[in-house]
Amino acid sequence: MGGNILIYCGIDWAETTHDVALVDDSGELRAKRHITDDAAGYKLLLDLLTEYGDTEETPIPVAIETSRGLLVAVLRQGRRQVFAINPLAAARYRDRHSVSRKKSDPGDALVLANILRTDMHAHRPLSNDTDLARAIAVLARAQQDATWNRQQMANQLRSLLREYYPAALDAFATWQNGLCRPEARELLKAAPTPVKAAKLTRTQIAGALRRAGRKRGIEAEAERIHEVFRGDFAHQPALLEDALGQQMLALLGQLEAACAATDDLAKAVEEAFPQHPDADVILSFPGLGTQLGARVLAEIGDDRTRFADARGLKAYAGSSPITRASGKKSSITRRWVKNDRLNHVGYLWAFSAITASPGARTHYRRRRDDHGDWHAAAQRNLFNRMIGQLYHCLQKHELFDEQTAFPAQLAAAA
Repeated sequence: MGGNILIYCGIDWAETTHDVALVDDSGELRAKRHITDDAAGYKLLLDLLTEYGDTEETPIPVAIETSRGLLVAVLRQGRRQVFAINPLAAARYRDRHSVSRKKSDPGDALVLANILRTDMHAHRPLSNDTDLARAIAVLARAQQDATWNRQQMANQLRSLLREYYPAALDAFATWQNGLCRPEARELLKAAPTPVKAAKLTRTQIAGALRRAGRKRGIEAEAERIHEVFRGDFAHQPALLEDALGQQMLALLGQLEAACAATDDLAKAVEEAFPQHPDADVILSFPGLGTQLGARVLAEIGDDRTRFADARGLKAYAGSSPITRASGKKSSITRRWVKNDRLNHVGYLWAFSAITASPGARTHYRRRRDDHGDWHAAAQRNLFNRMIGQLYHCLQKHELFDEQTAFPAQLAAAA
């Protein structure tokens, strides 16, 4: 198309087909298409954009309700800006055009295009992260999901064992990560019911510990477990106990798969994350190891223009407080709209930094003692400070320095 007419594209995403709408800067609908979610549909979309003036130098911005998938990957090629619009926000915009609450896929595509036409400045395009950063994000998020899934399976197994097999819970109570340890899983496979556990000899228990990879203290641990298994516990009826044992073995198989997936993804993260140029900066911060550091990079990316300042990153992480004021009333509370993954990392990061950094520990104690913060609030305040420091260090590519980060706290501690 000739002239200086600006064109905006909206795509209503679905699983198999998508509706596309193009509007100009006056709000007039210029074109609409219904495309399939395959290579032919993507080509039809790109040809349509080219027909209406899309070039490498002046690409047409696109609004869509997702940030993932092959369609988004195709659209992100080159310099094109792609805006992932929250479906809830799109629904609010829909009410501006119709009060009847009617809804259609072509109409939603038109709404998305008009969002860019009127309020593109108020929405953030997808960050221009490098392929390595995006690959690390896939691995780190998958490992985080696998860890959560593993814990969920362990909780289900623990709940089941409590119904009929308390001896197992007592035997594994002294182990860190309990049911997730290979020794616990190996013993449960050898004795799925308390009756069978009571019949295990010390030699059999020691063999299970060796098969699980244990190297030290095997005989003493086998003696302890042998005594626990032969202790006095209540029992379910025999038939019911055997049935619960079969159910337990099924859950145990799922837990073993979750543990294997978690370990495999952790190894993949450990291989990929150190290759990133920002890894040395992130790992220089107290409390951040390879796994947590990779999760931080996964959520903030390596596009230096993504956040205008440290305050934007703090708000995104949910660490900075939010003020709600109306008339003479005002309140300062925690943020509920945030990146939940980054916020979860912040809790673990601050918890580890308290013991790894003298300045962080002094800052935490000052928030508890002088300001009267509860534990969670003090940790959130520490995370808020440290993620601001991380923003500065990443912008300047500088390593963390304790004296620069916490000068007042270190002086007070001295």
